[in-house]
Amino acid sequence: DDFDELVVSNNDVVLKNIAEDLRNRLPIEAMFTSEQQAVQKIHQHPLPMIHVDAFLYDDDVVDSLCEEGKMSRSYCTECGSYKTASLEFISHSFSLMELKFLYQHVLPDLTGKVVVDVGSRLGAVLFAGYLYSSAPQLYGVEMNADFCQLQEMMITKYQFIDRIKVVHADICTQASLLQKADVVVMNNVFEYFLDRQEQARAWEFIACNVRKRGCLLVTVPSLEESLSDLQTDIQLSQWVEEMQLNYDVYMEKDVDREALEQIHLYKIL
Repeated sequence: DDFDELVVSNNDVVLKNIAEDLRNRLPIEAMFTSEQQAVQKIHQHPLPMIHVDAFLYDDDVVDSLCEEGKMSRSYCTECGSYKTASLEFISHSFSLMELKFLYQHVLPDLTGKVVVDVGSRLGAVLFAGYLYSSAPQLYGVEMNADFCQLQEMMITKYQFIDRIKVVHADICTQASLLQKADVVVMNNVFEYFLDRQEQARAWEFIACNVRKRGCLLVTVPSLEESLSDLQTDIQLSQWVEEMQLNYDVYMEKDVDREALEQIHLYKIL
């Protein structure tokens, strides 16, 4: 047990080192100019919102950046007054806590399994899968060349090359990869990066190709929420069954229960 705990805490340190490496290579909002559509969508949100990548910036890092004046948790509702409101944060990555919840409490033993992360971005799901699971094949599919390059740098530096592969592609070109997947992870994957018609097309493609019986689908937010505003022919009740998750596995006080509750697990029928 002591040895296992030592390995896990060492893995935490490795992930934190990767996050620090990535922070040093990215602007503070962790978005590239090549993500024009996502930047626009965040700006169009009815309430002021900023992108704070949860993998790169945990609460402690956000607090210290706020103290340094490099980031803010609030905005002025009437310029010049003391009337302020909390900013809404959006993240396209899981935090360290969410990654550990995913691999240690949500997913079963992944020995011999193929994991596909749709929109792998910074690679957090892949790196955590390498460290916290026994999955021999972890694929990240990412449309943005800048993020693919960053992931490749980390894979080489931390010697993850034997089990992780990054595919620079639109997921709608990856039918055979989806068909062989045992686990598919999708975190805030299309809403900020595609218009509604493209989102519907991407979901239809996934529903058509993620068909292996017993395959697990992890989504943030729920499938119901992702599909609610889209015109698709997807019949959820004929495709998936939602699995109940225990969100109370962490007893520490500072656990973000709300963030964990955004994670949904489905089994393909």
